[in-house]
Amino acid sequence: MTQSPDARAAALLKELTLDEKIRQVTADMLFDVDGDYEARRDALCGSYRNPGHFMHQGRKTPASPKAVAERINRDVRCSIEAQPHGIPPIENGEALHGAQWGMTTNFPQPIGLASSFDPALVERVATVIGKECAAVGVRQVFAPVVNLVRDCRWGRTVETFGEDVKLTSDLGAAMCRGFETNGVIATPKHFADNYSFGGRDSNYAETSERTMRETILPPFKACFAAGAQSVMAAYNGWEGVPCSANKHLLTDILRNDWGFRGFVVSDYCGVEGLRTAHRIADSDAKAAALALQAGLDVILPFNRFHAVKAAIEKGYLSEADLDKNVLRVLATKFRIGLFDAPYCDEAAADSLVRCKAHRALALEAARESIVLLKNEGILPLQKSAVRRIGVFGESAKLIPIGSNYSGPYQAPWQGEDAPTPLEALQAYFGDAAEICFGESDAIETLAPTCDVNLYFTTILEGEGSDRSDLRLPAVRMHRTGEDTGGLIVDTAAQSVTENQEDAILRLCATDPDAIVVLQNGAPIDMTAWIDHTKAVIESWYPGEQGAKALTEILFGETNPCGKLPITMPKSVGQLPLFYAHKPSGRGYAYCDDDGLPLFAFGYGLSYTTFALSDATLTVTEDGADVSFCLSNTGGVEGAEVVQLYLASHDCETVRPVRELKAYERIALRAGESKNAVLHLSKETFCYYDAAMRFGLHDGGHTLLLGTASDNICASFEVSVHAQTLRKEEIKHSSPADEKSPWPED
Repeated sequence: MTQSPDARAAALLKELTLDEKIRQVTADMLFDVDGDYEARRDALCGSYRNPGHFMHQGRKTPASPKAVAERINRDVRCSIEAQPHGIPPIENGEALHGAQWGMTTNFPQPIGLASSFDPALVERVATVIGKECAAVGVRQVFAPVVNLVRDCRWGRTVETFGEDVKLTSDLGAAMCRGFETNGVIATPKHFADNYSFGGRDSNYAETSERTMRETILPPFKACFAAGAQSVMAAYNGWEGVPCSANKHLLTDILRNDWGFRGFVVSDYCGVEGLRTAHRIADSDAKAAALALQAGLDVILPFNRFHAVKAAIEKGYLSEADLDKNVLRVLATKFRIGLFDAPYCDEAAADSLVRCKAHRALALEAARESIVLLKNEGILPLQKSAVRRIGVFGESAKLIPIGSNYSGPYQAPWQGEDAPTPLEALQAYFGDAAEICFGESDAIETLAPTCDVNLYFTTILEGEGSDRSDLRLPAVRMHRTGEDTGGLIVDTAAQSVTENQEDAILRLCATDPDAIVVLQNGAPIDMTAWIDHTKAVIESWYPGEQGAKALTEILFGETNPCGKLPITMPKSVGQLPLFYAHKPSGRGYAYCDDDGLPLFAFGYGLSYTTFALSDATLTVTEDGADVSFCLSNTGGVEGAEVVQLYLASHDCETVRPVRELKAYERIALRAGESKNAVLHLSKETFCYYDAAMRFGLHDGGHTLLLGTASDNICASFEVSVHAQTLRKEEIKHSSPADEKSPWPED
């Protein structure tokens, strides 16, 4: 009878010496993988940052997938042969929107993927990423990011799925399924609540236990339910204890409450941070002991064998505690088949990575990620009427992938058939039109000679680049990334060469029909110029095929269908701003601002029109079903995202003014109609009472059906009494009755 992974792990653990056990909770990473790499590498560690990530720097031609696979196989072989018990290591890496070991398929950044409101698409994307990781032997990825964004000044907003609990939970779970189905360990991060006041990254979290349970933790729990076998502890502290050593998070909640069976890794140098940043330990040995005892299992990224060994020798950490950590790591290695098949197929890597099907999916994902924010009859453009296009803004000359986690270490991502916006326009028109790029000082002379004028924005953001100003950066803005050792943040210099707000205003004054294309990973303050332009497209960073998708949308080859996964504020003074806030005691406005967003969560325009009709509510033993008919009442094919929100009242505790609870993206031909049903389980109506007990407590609930958080077409009343769900008198409302996503108190 074949033993289970847990049984095999337990049997192996009994055979290991203390030193071998310690090795399984340590890792190593070397930035230089050439020359005497093997001599410098400690072959006995349990995990490694894969060497493929570092193979491409300084080379005219990037290393091929086959070459990366060969190098990683060599890494694995060295460890297995050096290990007394032949334990294979886990080769890990990043995979935020593509496998980051080299020139792999590059998908839209997560904030763009979230705009699709399409978990099935995201799972397909993650499946491809997982395949391209497994193809070269990368078996653990530090993704997805499922932290919620409630203050978009956070530089890492681009890495997230936005502000909503439901959407982030669904997309995070989808991504984890895609990774894990390929034998690649998903590692949702950063556990938990990874930024604080003002959007400052990794700052101490003042979040209450209630808020943590209601909003911050559910996306992580959804990832584990979907099969994620690891999680990364955050840098910051919560409830007086750094997350890397927080027993309440890593043991009480993660394992005892949720039954998590995988292993916890530190963020890079996070355990050392217990000594250097948080100052709760006076030595690396004590820091290691605090983390391992609390439930963290693997210390990344550098070799901390001696720190753990010292913790045992000094009595800070018992071998029995260490056994728990090691057992979780070994069991996961057995579960993913690492012992039985530790090597990848080197010969197959070249034909799989960035194959035709994968690039086609990148294009499909880009099409779904782009959001049309404003259109006063300008779009779509007519190809036959265009003979000369003026293009302005530096980002028009860049592949729109974004700097965050795009490409390997110190080498720009590159790939065939991955155009810049300029190149995509040129390919689309061929010799039929002239594409003219102009610097800012050429606006007044070039723009009047063109049939169409486009402005592409640039923004400075990303890990280590939080913002205090949401406006487009001007010429005075410049940032050169620094190599921060274990953090491996983007090291490319970023700069802005012109005052973008001024350039947009001048372009719109010259050509009132000029189109602004945003390339960004977080909301932008548009108040200075948005009233002067008739069309604005939020393209985010749509990935390697994004420029092609954007060109298709500009000229009506594709109908935009993206919806905002995050609230767009008017200015930084409104922050933090998110739609699912809890009621105020007085109101939401300022003396000089009505408090409403510029664009609401769930918003997005189309080239066609849709109508919702025949909405009905049915309450069942399993929950509630809202059925409806969606019709495409316009002249072109398109897709709409129908959204169902819950607004609770008469409950024991204060609930958000509304929360997204169900949605469906529906594609329709012109004139076509479709009947659909959005199902709400009984758990949808559950909440934490005053004693922090989660359950189906008494209360009233209004169901709001619409196409954005501020565009509600129908509403229904449901109540809960004695744990029984029942339908109340049905109320219908028109969009005019829902003037704001922030209802009056």
